[in-house]
Amino acid sequence: MPPETPPGFEQATLGGGCFWCLEAVFDELEGVVDVVSGYAGGATPDPDYRSVCSGSTGHAEVVRLTFDPARIGYRQILEVFFAIHDPTTRDRQGNDVGSQYRSVIFHHSDVQQAAARALLEEFAASNAFGAPPVTELAPAGEFFPAEDFHRDYFRNNPGQPYCRLVVAPKLAKFRQQFAARRRQG
Repeated sequence: MPPETPPGFEQATLGGGCFWCLEAVFDELEGVVDVVSGYAGGATPDPDYRSVCSGSTGHAEVVRLTFDPARIGYRQILEVFFAIHDPTTRDRQGNDVGSQYRSVIFHHSDVQQAAARALLEEFAASNAFGAPPVTELAPAGEFFPAEDFHRDYFRNNPGQPYCRLVVAPKLAKFRQQFAARRRQG
């Protein structure tokens, strides 16, 4: 069971493909104080990586962020989220295919739900992605932390082929596009 959120902090739970990509980016985002890769949105109790990857559990690979709303707003987190994945492809991010890789926002409050819905509507109205976003919006339910070897995966395995070919380019895009929002030090 994940630890309780410290007073004054909030959580965000987001899925947009492989959690290694999301973790690497959000680890560098100013105002985010913790990132945990895991699984959410399914029906199977106590899922593990192998069962989630099979697509049979209904879970998505997600990251659960703990952030300081005095330093970064929820909308800013969502803006980064939408910049680093393709919200227009159902159950797919690049070569990762299946419902476990879906674009999904698990909201933790009515305020988060309203903010996410408003941003999705803005993107759809402006045709920001050249196609309508298919991002699922659902209440945050039970979260299952991923196995320990997933923690800081990119930092610990930068030479691994998936990390070089998929994670590193997303991280580079974030660093360029959101340089002012990167954590210093």
